[in-house]
Amino acid sequence: MLKVKTQMIVRYLADNQSHYGLCEGNNIIQLSSGFSEIANGDFKKDGVVHQYNNVKIVEPVRPSKIVNFGWTYAEHAMETGGKAYLKEPFLFLKPLSALIADREEIVLPHNNMTSQVELEGEVALIIGKRGKNISEEEAMNYIFGCTIFNDITARDLTRDDPQYTRGKGFDTFGPLGPHIVTGLNPSNLQITSRLNNKIVQDGNTSEMTLKIPYLISWLSQIMTLEPGDVIATGSPSGSCAIKSGDTVEIEVRGVGKLQNYVR
Repeated sequence: MLKVKTQMIVRYLADNQSHYGLCEGNNIIQLSSGFSEIANGDFKKDGVVHQYNNVKIVEPVRPSKIVNFGWTYAEHAMETGGKAYLKEPFLFLKPLSALIADREEIVLPHNNMTSQVELEGEVALIIGKRGKNISEEEAMNYIFGCTIFNDITARDLTRDDPQYTRGKGFDTFGPLGPHIVTGLNPSNLQITSRLNNKIVQDGNTSEMTLKIPYLISWLSQIMTLEPGDVIATGSPSGSCAIKSGDTVEIEVRGVGKLQNYVR
């Protein structure tokens, strides 16, 4: 998976169309390549350059599925009433309608649906090529790059429901982005979550009790992984409630910052 050169890739809207681009400082070098081409290393520059602040940044991919692993950090499992040190992963999916981009709004459901919505900052892996029954030895080669995910959770619902679809699946409960960064080691990335500029989570993917190659291999025995699929790797401890008017920022060192507003 590891590449010699780290590249930052963004998807954005310009002239009423979505494009991929390479970030170079404050500039975006527009590409005519689609995601599958980019994942194969085919970066076709079309000669157009945008200022980053002059375009609308959108989710870096439109995946076929958003796969989430829970309780991969022991302290988070314990603080949320889960099981620590799992021998086999805890898995759930989020709908595509949950996805929102950097600086978009997390919309809280009406309080007759839930009264305890929490943030969970996570590293997300973007799959670069189709895979089924992947070995642990080959698993990292299927990762195109890393981005940031905020696994917004209605904690009162996940605590009471036998499965997690309702508590994890509300619209806007999946902030993703703002970029994909290639060439990083996802097994050693620092995650810091801030709520209204106060640090509430500070962890590292090296603390995961189930390691990334195992998670990818295990998952691929169940479902075929497709280019652009999102795998959210779980949250460190410090998950906490959010309310209307809050600003949530998830930072992953080497990747960037994902900021969203709550209403």
